[in-house]
Amino acid sequence: MGASDSKLVFKQGIFRLSGEQEIPADDPYWTGFWELPESTEDVFSLFSQADIRRARDQSLPNFEKLILAVTSRLIVLRNHPSFPDSEIAPERDALNCIRVLTRLFPYIHEAENLEEWEERFFWGARRKRTRKGQIKKSEVLFDEDGEDQPQDQQEPEFEEVKPLAEELIDTLIDLLFFSNFTLPKGQTKDKVTYAIWQSGVGCNTPVGTSKEFENNRMEILRLLLAMTSKSMYMTPNVLPVKGVKAVTYITTCSDKQVVLSVLCSLLNTTLKYNPAAWRVPYDHVVFKDSRQLLVTYCLQFLLILILYPIPETGNGAAPKNFFRHFLARLHRPQDFQFLVDGMTRILNQPLQATTSYLPGSQKSLTWAPEMIMLFWETLQCNKRFRSFIVDTDRAHDFTVLVLFYAMEQRADPARQGIVRMCVFVLQTMSSEPNFGRSLNKIFEAQETLPASIRIPNFHGSYADYVIASIHTLIVASKSKLDAIYPALLAVLNNIAPYLENIGRATSSKLINLFSYMSSPSFLLANESNHTLLHSLLESINAIIEHQYQKNPLFVLAILRSSKRFEALRDFTLEGGREELERQMQQRKERLADSYTSSPVSRGTSNDIVRSPTSARAPSLSNVPEDNTFTIGEDEEDSEEEERPTRPLQQQSTPSASTSRAGSVSSSVDDALPLQLRGMSEKARGKMPAGHPSFSRQNSSGSLASINTATPTTNGHFTPTIEWIETWLPTLPLHTILTLISELPPHLPSTTHDNSPETTLSALRTTHLPSAIEPTPPRIHLFEWSPLSLGWYESLLWSFIYLGELSISKGSASGVWNGTNIRLFRVQEVMVREGPSLLKPMGAVDAVGSNLVERVRGLGVRGATTTAAGGGGGRGVSVRDV
Repeated sequence: MGASDSKLVFKQGIFRLSGEQEIPADDPYWTGFWELPESTEDVFSLFSQADIRRARDQSLPNFEKLILAVTSRLIVLRNHPSFPDSEIAPERDALNCIRVLTRLFPYIHEAENLEEWEERFFWGARRKRTRKGQIKKSEVLFDEDGEDQPQDQQEPEFEEVKPLAEELIDTLIDLLFFSNFTLPKGQTKDKVTYAIWQSGVGCNTPVGTSKEFENNRMEILRLLLAMTSKSMYMTPNVLPVKGVKAVTYITTCSDKQVVLSVLCSLLNTTLKYNPAAWRVPYDHVVFKDSRQLLVTYCLQFLLILILYPIPETGNGAAPKNFFRHFLARLHRPQDFQFLVDGMTRILNQPLQATTSYLPGSQKSLTWAPEMIMLFWETLQCNKRFRSFIVDTDRAHDFTVLVLFYAMEQRADPARQGIVRMCVFVLQTMSSEPNFGRSLNKIFEAQETLPASIRIPNFHGSYADYVIASIHTLIVASKSKLDAIYPALLAVLNNIAPYLENIGRATSSKLINLFSYMSSPSFLLANESNHTLLHSLLESINAIIEHQYQKNPLFVLAILRSSKRFEALRDFTLEGGREELERQMQQRKERLADSYTSSPVSRGTSNDIVRSPTSARAPSLSNVPEDNTFTIGEDEEDSEEEERPTRPLQQQSTPSASTSRAGSVSSSVDDALPLQLRGMSEKARGKMPAGHPSFSRQNSSGSLASINTATPTTNGHFTPTIEWIETWLPTLPLHTILTLISELPPHLPSTTHDNSPETTLSALRTTHLPSAIEPTPPRIHLFEWSPLSLGWYESLLWSFIYLGELSISKGSASGVWNGTNIRLFRVQEVMVREGPSLLKPMGAVDAVGSNLVERVRGLGVRGATTTAAGGGGGRGVSVRDV
């Protein structure tokens, strides 16, 4: 039978599946599903979405028998002594069974009305006819046969067996380590050998491999991803509490050999991949890297396993996730160095791709965010790895890398989840005291960074760089990233007691942040914005109390801005409203001047000033201040702005959901999942330094810390005098005001006749006023709750969804395309594609077209579509998670 004939027969068989007539289980019809398809593309293109849904909804008995038929065939092949044998037990049959199941599972998961059926069919108890029972059944000719045999001597015809889903998962795990299918033929008779695929952690000598073996591994991993993708069809608030049975079954496997073989194979395959190996420029345009596809699936499945929080059963503690457990048990320095080398190799690749002399000649990997997630998971669960990173200069590399991804993605609304994750990674590292101390090292190679994160004329330490980046993420984002303000301030809080010799520009930025957060427009915009100001003041206090002698520039900046702090002490609701009205009047005057084309020559900011009910905070320069002085009015400060667990709070601090300026529903909040606004993140108080706890257990009690703002009937917060009295007296201003009152008598008069150097020299001879009593450093951890876990899992599955979309571009083989996903929102966007090798534009048309023709002359077909669609066409993106 030719290829076209087999496709026609296969398609006709699919039509029969949804017919009204029930097909017998022993009908030869079922064999067509593993004998006729010749590729993955055949299964996905011929078995369309409409076909699957029609069979599922109109003929469930046939749909059941199809699943049982292909699953049973796969299990029989795995147990066949000759598998894989092209004649007796063909490899093709097993692969087609895997492909059909991969195609079906997302449509099983999406059907809410079939949830009870799915539970019963895949996870219910089963009875299977024994071998003797099968023989007896075939020999019985009449009903009376066998009645003479005593009842107690009869062999049982049925036996209890594992649920169908468990048996299928066991079969797939075995097939990942099957001789002559995914591993080279071994010397032993055992078909299944749990040998680690690649050298690295737990293995020094890799087993051999081939492209065929790697393709088979990809097919199996893809089915495992499809089985565990039940997560995509739950809402973020339900997923962490309910969990996914398939993932629970895999992660609670107590067979150490199986767990370690799967864990190390996935980990080593991912981290051993080198995208920067010697290649012909632009080879990725015409060649599809199958190795990269395997690495993608390995990394995604690895993350599903190690970050999965096993739901509590209600009968004591939740079962142990053994994959996470053994990742936490790694301890050898050579293993840690292997992890670091692999992670930095992948994370550095986009930086190298963007700085190449031949634009577009190197393929930029799309799974750097997943690698950041792997780094974060390892940091949290393995305290030895955390020390390995934080106690050395390796922390500097990862700090710059996560800041690069945060700064690169901050302007893209669809990538805000990556920005948040990067900030949370930084917060996790900053909870170690040695991290704060290590930031005092001079940052010497800053000028080699990509333009998007490079600070012109920068001369300072890593601490200066981190603070400048935090300032940019807060101020330049114009409240678009307000959900991560608490985490950014947590980083500042954690490193503040250890900062030394921060520069002029950095000191200016910290005062700038204070002005931003103490302005009436910011404080009166939301009932919890004052908690952010409280957190910033704690950071300023920590620098003064613990590093007074080593930060004269910062102390001088505070003294020069003394009126700002005194104005905050005397803040009143009436005064704040008057200031807002004054700013609104100035705004109207500027608008009127612009209509009459008259020049605007005012001392106020050109930024539009928002009302107290605005969703954005105003510019800092709108804060009233006489003789405002800013340290570092130099090129460093002026050019920097041109750069292309739970939110941090005190025990009484509301969550990040209440720190949003303006209405509770912002444009970013409209994107699913919504739970990040409800994350609760508190300071832990006086914890022993260096011993934070990274708990991932779900606790419904953590939800009790969520305090949402209570808007008025018009949807806006209305401040009152009583409300101000609840927080203004508790602001930690004592240290700063004491410094302002006691230091000036010991310093020369701060007039224009005295240079800052004169004042600095005098400052270095002073000591911390005795009225200031240093408080112990406070560690602000990222803490997990069911809501934050829901956000985290939705972020991971959105990466997996987009990764599969990119892999299947130009084909019908997308696993989840067109299904009813509920974990995050998928929307179509218009994307205009820029010039590329296959689609040159502008002045390079002639040269580019000639080059394209020569490349195509090699007989290799290049990719013609992108995951986001063609130029000006529709693409798919995942909304902010």
